[in-house]
Amino acid sequence: MRVVVGLGNPGARYAATRHNLGFLVVDAFADAFHPDWSSEASYGYAVVPSEGQEVALIKPTTFMNLSGVAVKEALSRFEATPEDLLVLVDDTQLSLGRIRIRRQGSDGGHNGLLSIIEALGTPAFSRLRLGIGAPPEGEALIDFVLGEFEPHEREAVAEMVGRATDALYVILREGLEKAMNQFNKSESIT
Repeated sequence: MRVVVGLGNPGARYAATRHNLGFLVVDAFADAFHPDWSSEASYGYAVVPSEGQEVALIKPTTFMNLSGVAVKEALSRFEATPEDLLVLVDDTQLSLGRIRIRRQGSDGGHNGLLSIIEALGTPAFSRLRLGIGAPPEGEALIDFVLGEFEPHEREAVAEMVGRATDALYVILREGLEKAMNQFNKSESIT
């Protein structure tokens, strides 16, 4: 079973923040299926049929820095391995609106990815990175990622969420390599 994890923080306070882009993409993908969401101790989940397979959609409830706890428990519950995992994550190293699919990699300074790597004992899992751009000069990184998008950024974010959802369909239907070739563009949409 494929396991797709959108990273974010639980609760209304964080719902519209940059750090919750993973949740936004999971929700956008799930909308087509109208699934019933269930919960475990460390994550919410829905299982949907997509592209001839069942896909477990996961939203950790552990807060970002402990995402690895939720991911490890979800993989165990769904009898999946890191090779079955795709993590959707915000990325300050990509310009706003840009997405990048990777077969594996480092944490890139992202505490959610670091937690997953530490919990699984490997960086060998796929990720779809969602560009939020770097914080403005003088703004602390934590304030930036926990802040909401500016009104002038929202159209670009909506387009990015749509493209990331499309990329997820391609990954599930045709594989990671095809999706990387199609969606890893160098230009941003802003």
